Amino acid sequence: MYKLAIVGRPNVGKSALFNRICKKRIAIVDEAEGITRDRLYAEAEIFGTSFEVIDTGGIDPRSADQFRDEIRRQAEIAILEADSLVMVVDARIGVTELDEELARELLKTGKPLTLAVNKIDDRCHEERMHAFYCLGISKMVAISAIQGFQIAELLEIAWEGFTPKEEQGREHGIRLSVIGRANVGKSTLVNTLLNEERCVVSPIAGTTRDSVDIPITMGEQAYTLIDTAGIRRKKSENEVVEKFAALRTERAIERSDVCLLIFDVQEGMTTQEKRIATQIEKAGKSCVVLMNKWDLVEGFRMEHCLQALYKECPFLTHCPVLFISAKTARNLDKIFSEVERVYQASKTRISTHQLNTFIERAMQINHPPMLTGKRLRVYYMTQVDVQPPRFVLFVNNPSLMSESYKRYLVNQFRDKYTYAGTPLQLHLRGKKPQPKK
Repeated sequence: MYKLAIVGRPNVGKSALFNRICKKRIAIVDEAEGITRDRLYAEAEIFGTSFEVIDTGGIDPRSADQFRDEIRRQAEIAILEADSLVMVVDARIGVTELDEELARELLKTGKPLTLAVNKIDDRCHEERMHAFYCLGISKMVAISAIQGFQIAELLEIAWEGFTPKEEQGREHGIRLSVIGRANVGKSTLVNTLLNEERCVVSPIAGTTRDSVDIPITMGEQAYTLIDTAGIRRKKSENEVVEKFAALRTERAIERSDVCLLIFDVQEGMTTQEKRIATQIEKAGKSCVVLMNKWDLVEGFRMEHCLQALYKECPFLTHCPVLFISAKTARNLDKIFSEVERVYQASKTRISTHQLNTFIERAMQINHPPMLTGKRLRVYYMTQVDVQPPRFVLFVNNPSLMSESYKRYLVNQFRDKYTYAGTPLQLHLRGKKPQPKK
């Protein structure tokens, strides 16, 4: 599949163009400069031909942004990967010195280069693009990323001369979202797993703002890693960008098959981690817990960490826990085997006969308590869905099921069947009242 990279100086509309081409709101768009930091990938198509589009951060060597060198490096990698380049400029501001410098660098690559003169909303303003001929880029299109003006024309020119590659039906594989609060080592983990600097890494909290989808293959199994922005306390979300980043993380949880929940083992569980774990459980997603930065811990036992973890969040009791170091690659080789285990567990189906045998045995061991002079009766149990596994108990009266007895049944069920790292959803359905004669 061919790749198209979108490059340019900060705040010219690259992410808006990226979203327009993808026909999805993937990249965060804001008037402030430096919003995009990592390079983002998405699939798009034109005239029935699929291609991959890459969004990059704004290149400005004179910027005061502390991430400017990392952003430039990410953009350079995207340029190196791409088959065709689109440089975006701002028609309202005109040609800048930075535009001239960037155009010279891109022309040196020898790759097909198209100039997208952005923020031209209709044809009566197309004369603004004439000033940009000085950049020396022969292929030029006036566009409006926000309005969608001449986007198809831009893509047609960008892919001019390319012959369609055969579609390989690329599988996304198991989707893994890398989840955690800010600065626990999510991007470092992704970079170590990929053995490349794919995400911007910094000790400054909040470096990653977008969710970044990254395909990876381990053995014969395909995965898509979703590196997400860290979730912060609500009181720290004073920027609209940070609020968008939290929403992106929630969406990443929804899109994933398995969540890799990362903790900073030095700091332990905080209210943010409890909130994230609750989000994962409510979304019905499988989870593997990664206790990161174990290489920095001295004089503290793993058992103590686990006790504190399980006490604060009972759901995590059923999730595999690995003590890792994203920086030194400690135990990272075990992650994918655990992911495969919980993923397969989430797809497990149990026959109705086996479930009814289980529920009969569990109720014989511990009878339901009497409530208001009545006792719960279970007629039968069946599984109605997977990912997450959903079970329905047909009972005489759902109000007779106490929370403590429901927990007892779930715990007995987990002892009997392997559902590691997977939330179980148990629903009650009462007996239909008979119509009066």
